[in-house]
Amino acid sequence: MKEKITGSEALMRALQAEGVKTIFGYPGGTIMPVYDALYDYTRGERKCFDHILVRHEQGATHAAEGYARVSGDVGVALVTSGPGATNTLTGVADAMMDSTPMVVIAGQVPISALGTDFFQEVDLVGAAQPISKWSYQIRHAGDIAWAVSRAFYIARSGRPGPVVLDFPKNAQVEEVEWELQKVDFIRSYVAYPKLDDAKVREAAELINNAKRPLALVGQGVELGNAQEELKAFLEKADIPAGRTMLGLSALPSNHPLNVGMLGMHGNYAVNLKEQECDVLIAIGMRFSDRVTGNLKTYAKQAKIIHLDIDKSEIDKNVKTDVAVIADCKESLPAIMALLHEGDHREWRDSFKVLDEKERTKVIEPAIHPTQGPLLMGEVVNAIAEQAPKGTVLVTDVGQNQLFATRYFKYEQERSICTSGGLGTMGYGMPAAIGATFATNRTVCCFMGDGGFQMCIEELGTIMEQQSPVKMILMNNNYLGNVRQWQDMFWQHRKSFTKMHNPCYELIARGYGIPYEAVTDRKDLASAIKKMLTTEGPFILECAIKEDDDVLPMTPPGMNVDEMMLEV
Repeated sequence: MKEKITGSEALMRALQAEGVKTIFGYPGGTIMPVYDALYDYTRGERKCFDHILVRHEQGATHAAEGYARVSGDVGVALVTSGPGATNTLTGVADAMMDSTPMVVIAGQVPISALGTDFFQEVDLVGAAQPISKWSYQIRHAGDIAWAVSRAFYIARSGRPGPVVLDFPKNAQVEEVEWELQKVDFIRSYVAYPKLDDAKVREAAELINNAKRPLALVGQGVELGNAQEELKAFLEKADIPAGRTMLGLSALPSNHPLNVGMLGMHGNYAVNLKEQECDVLIAIGMRFSDRVTGNLKTYAKQAKIIHLDIDKSEIDKNVKTDVAVIADCKESLPAIMALLHEGDHREWRDSFKVLDEKERTKVIEPAIHPTQGPLLMGEVVNAIAEQAPKGTVLVTDVGQNQLFATRYFKYEQERSICTSGGLGTMGYGMPAAIGATFATNRTVCCFMGDGGFQMCIEELGTIMEQQSPVKMILMNNNYLGNVRQWQDMFWQHRKSFTKMHNPCYELIARGYGIPYEAVTDRKDLASAIKKMLTTEGPFILECAIKEDDDVLPMTPPGMNVDEMMLEV
């Protein structure tokens, strides 16, 4: 006779079977039976999970995202029903846009009460369905083993993404005969498309005949763990490569074929060269509007090769000439095997004149100013110079994100954690917490004063866990990115972007977190050293020039090669 256990105990065993180590959560009424079962699994001889008590359910999802992005494993968030569940939806949408593997498990009222407007009842499955890979309600304890295994399989396979499990209270307390189930196939779900050899040959032929090839590297390379395959591919064919914001650590910053970051605030040369290349190879990226600018004029001179695991991305924004639909860990070596040894030195050298123009007009003034208030680029560059090798960059959203991603250095894979597609302010601090549970590497989290205050409650989590997050608060007393757009495109009408900020030193003291403020650049290097050598968390507040602008910039709706180097 099989062992009988409660649904809550079955959930614990199912999570254990999936290799879960860390859970980010917040308890409440309808998830209480699960938390009672969790008690025995977080202490003593039976301990197999670390549970991190966040201070807000949105923080649980962003922490799970940070954990997933850095570890490569599925992040897990555990919350209650009603507002607890709806508070996770921003994180679910964020994970969906950025292809982050995550499973959210939320309590729900008993199925006998569904539809009665029971206390803290909400249709979570309906709300989550359009912003998740799969959402499902576990109505009976007998469905738990199957549903959890299926959820993790969907979340981590193919193009990763978030899955939401709605868990009514009756299923948590019912008894069930325990039997482990393993889902590794779903008839209607093709996680890994079969590689088309004909398309591989077509792609290789175009690349072999190219005079001015350019690769666009996205996060799909990291999601597919294909960093080494990418380097081998690029090096054999001698192809310069730009990287999307989420794909920045797929290729080391110092790699000779790296030609910078793509996009609205990316590097000057690579954006202009998208309009000159004859073959453009997109690898694990989705042609975001922030990369392409005006689609009507984007790369019309080039043959487009698109490597992606998700068929729905093909021709969605940019019409392709050859689409290779497969995991890039499989497609890159297959194409590389057919490539000739390339030599595109003349083409690569043509980037250098534009690089020097950007360095003279933008980069040097941004990172090595000689007078005036501190600049964001200067702070990021100074930290990048002192940070240990392999440091993980986490950012919030806004100017802090754009400066940080531009001027940080990427030496190791899975070294960037930022909200790309959804652009979620408040993402940074909880994502950094999650990252610290995924790695022993240094984690530096850059935030503006706006984003810092959107997630300020998670300082409580950092305090309790002593998470070694190095928080860099770049305070310009503005919602800086919106202010920049207001100055550039709205006749300097600064409508509600000025911030009246609290005393962050007192806040840091209240949470018992070491703090240092820098207002003069002569003190910056020593303050950074103190932050990086202090054990545990640290807040470094930097007083930033209020009208510091992120440049270069391709104005919205403009052609990708119409980048502004100055305002």
